Amino acid sequence: MKIKSKFAKSLKVPKTHHEDFLKEKGFNIICGLDEVGRGAWAGPLVAGAVILNKRLYGLRDSKLLDSKRREKLARKIRRTSKWGIGEVTVFELNKLKLTKATQLAFGRAVRALKTKVSYILADGFRFDSPIPCRAIKKGDMICSSIAAASIVAKVHRDKLMRKLDKEIKGYNFSSHKGYGTKEHQKALKKLGPSNHHRLFYKSLK
Repeated sequence: MKIKSKFAKSLKVPKTHHEDFLKEKGFNIICGLDEVGRGAWAGPLVAGAVILNKRLYGLRDSKLLDSKRREKLARKIRRTSKWGIGEVTVFELNKLKLTKATQLAFGRAVRALKTKVSYILADGFRFDSPIPCRAIKKGDMICSSIAAASIVAKVHRDKLMRKLDKEIKGYNFSSHKGYGTKEHQKALKKLGPSNHHRLFYKSLK
């Protein structure tokens, strides 16, 4: 039990093993890629792309950090690394659905880097790109560049949802960020879905 506990704990600290291995193989510009908001009922899908220029202390999967720590790390990442954001609107999501929308968000994030990338490390989903890419299961927990991408994407999307909360009253998007919480479900029963909800979900129909 102790061994399992220590192993589980170690998974929560991202390392640069993948990046270091690829650099040894000649891939000098390595981009971490992750998406945020895939499972939300409302709001955009956002992808982050990060090329780490230095090792950063305190990187974690964005879901394991409180908002204050996430925002502090996001500022440090933006200051010290190359980064890009790719957004897919709810209108696009309703048309493309999640799989194609995720690929679109990934592509926009990588292009936003405005840098020629030699290799991509993506969290969970392989990016369909001419650039060599590897999908890493739970990459945001074990790979530093992917963890950094998850942080900048999460902070960016949370900011968008707080802004949306000011524009559309009653749903309290600032609290649940568009995910299917009980609070969100109650608001939907009372108000019905807005133009910012993903109507392809059966639960919303």
